[in-house]
Amino acid sequence: MVTAFRNDTRRHIGHQLEWLAHPFRAPRALRSWLSDRGSLTRRLKARHADFRVSPVARGFAPPFPDEAQTLCLHPKTHVYVRDVLLICGGHMRVFAHSVLPRTSLRGGWCGITRLGTKPLGEALFSDPRIRRLGLTMRRLDARHPLYRAARRHTGLTAHYLWARRSVFCFNGHPLLVTEVFLPEINAP
Repeated sequence: MVTAFRNDTRRHIGHQLEWLAHPFRAPRALRSWLSDRGSLTRRLKARHADFRVSPVARGFAPPFPDEAQTLCLHPKTHVYVRDVLLICGGHMRVFAHSVLPRTSLRGGWCGITRLGTKPLGEALFSDPRIRRLGLTMRRLDARHPLYRAARRHTGLTAHYLWARRSVFCFNGHPLLVTEVFLPEINAP
């Protein structure tokens, strides 16, 4: 199971329509945010003492089509979804969207449903058994359901937003994390 998932995921990561392995098309101001393989939580906390997580949605829902493809799931399968805003300096900086297949809710990932206002990033980067399998990025516009979700939860009217996506694996069980960078990401 572990090897099969990793091989399937590596085939899909970076080969999905419009998800890129490098941020060469992104605005310069966003490139380091998009390509940084470290903890986004840690980076934001280093810049802003008032970092906080504001949950906006959680529960079971079908994955978006590109998420189902990335996680090798049937599109109608329900997954656990957690949407939060990362807020610093009074600005919404990131809309974070996590997708966890039901089969991943056992074992090490079971605590994700109880995170509340705790940042997922701290858990992901503090456990050496968790592996990040890839990092891809893309420009989102109104055609993508993630853009629409970010807009619904933030009220922003930007024509497009940039996002990065990673699959994290714990004992062969995947968790997909997508971070959508909001226009105020670089504000002081």
